[in-house]
Amino acid sequence: MKSITLEYRVPYADTDMMGVVYYANYLTIFERARNELMRAGNYTYKECEAEGFMLPVIHAELDYRSPAKYDDLLEVKCYVKAQKGVRLEIACEVRRKGEDELLVSGFTRHAFVSTKDFRPCAPPARFMEMIKE
Repeated sequence: MKSITLEYRVPYADTDMMGVVYYANYLTIFERARNELMRAGNYTYKECEAEGFMLPVIHAELDYRSPAKYDDLLEVKCYVKAQKGVRLEIACEVRRKGEDELLVSGFTRHAFVSTKDFRPCAPPARFMEMIKE
């Protein structure tokens, strides 16, 4: 699967007393990017759940290099970094639009689990087809 890039304008609510994006809010930005990545593959997270699968985050790792501030227009690049068995890693890179400087990079690791019992399960065939394209 190819990567997607989405734009995100930093709202005032995302900033802290220092006037920069609060570090934990990047996880929300990463989640938005993951959802759009799946949507771009024509297999939404909503459809995944309807078919009996969930993708809880089991690990998150972020590197903060430079702060983003209120009203910055960010570009968030998102792609599947790795998939092995029931595990999936989705990476994100955050930059100001039109600039090369990497502000934040990282990934979230997920495990496919059944909606019935939260036990690990093989990824759905539709998902596997999507990431091979």
